Amino acid sequence: MAIQSSSQKSPSTSLAAVYVFFFGLILAMHRLVSNGEFSSIMTMVVMIQCLGFVLLAMQSLSSGSAAGISARALGLDAFALVCRLSSTLWLQGYLPVDASGDWVFQAAEICSLIFVLGLLYQVLVQQKSTYQSEVDCCPVVPLVLVSLMLAALLHGDMNARPVFDTLWMTGLFADVVAVLPQLWLIARTGRRADALTSHYIAAMALSRVFSGLFMWAAREDLTCAEWISGFNHAVWAILGAHVLHLVLIADFTYYYVKAITLKGLTSSVDMGDDVAVWV
Repeated sequence: MAIQSSSQKSPSTSLAAVYVFFFGLILAMHRLVSNGEFSSIMTMVVMIQCLGFVLLAMQSLSSGSAAGISARALGLDAFALVCRLSSTLWLQGYLPVDASGDWVFQAAEICSLIFVLGLLYQVLVQQKSTYQSEVDCCPVVPLVLVSLMLAALLHGDMNARPVFDTLWMTGLFADVVAVLPQLWLIARTGRRADALTSHYIAAMALSRVFSGLFMWAAREDLTCAEWISGFNHAVWAILGAHVLHLVLIADFTYYYVKAITLKGLTSSVDMGDDVAVWV
């Protein structure tokens, strides 16, 4: 396994500044808006996701190229965001109960959607000549259909509206598998990811870790219309989805951590030929 410095990278100071800015916002939200309430973890989650999309946008703009960016992954991200926003913009069931659930949570999700749509425009229109469409071919329609079908069967009832409970769960499942097209693209382009693309994947993973910890702590409060009396299938579906995401990126995470430890934040990640990428 080799770790190389990215030929197309943002200066380390710029990358560090973005991290400091976002984590400063997260700290301010936690202290000033939510007054330290535990439920603000879910708002932190969507802010970290937004950070991931900002980093990917930096990759596209700083390099002037769409190489290494999966439009199919972005499409799944957009689909997941729309599904969740269809619930969280007007229903309370899956919102943090602290003050950050009044507007900060939704604002972060909307910002993420704007960045994703902007990235899709960059990749498919502005930088189309550099977009690797021939290798960005992971089949996403089956992933969407499976997400919808599983959500219809396993959704909770926090909104007490089956359609919107299903859409929220669909958004969760689609968010989990959205990493697959990106890993597929990496596997077919030399198993190497540029620095900012790697940070984007890592931000998604970090958001899943925090979300999973919150869902575990709140598992007694998550309810559903049980198919089997005494077995809350929605809780285990939610927790299982979080575990699946971390399993899918386990190999990548190992090489990512090793890369930034040895070479710093602006190093690219070379996963080598021995890595079992989940594609």
